[in-house]
Amino acid sequence: MSLIFVPEKIRGKMHLPEDTVQRLLDENDQLIRCIVEYQNKGRAAECSQYQQVLHRNLIFLATVADATPNYVTKPAV
Repeated sequence: MSLIFVPEKIRGKMHLPEDTVQRLLDENDQLIRCIVEYQNKGRAAECSQYQQVLHRNLIFLATVADATPNYVTKPAV
């Protein structure tokens, strides 16, 4: 998602706890598995609700990533 869609007042100021991000990533993994399973069974119409939730999660994570300051870590020596 482009930074242009993130409101100016929160650019570079958002932080989400790692456990919340991990929970969303785990949920996305389950959603993708359900979607694939329904598609393999020829029931693509039923997976649309899962696709909508996955889309919402991905947009949210992209928005957070765009609004999170980029921290440069020093490589281990």
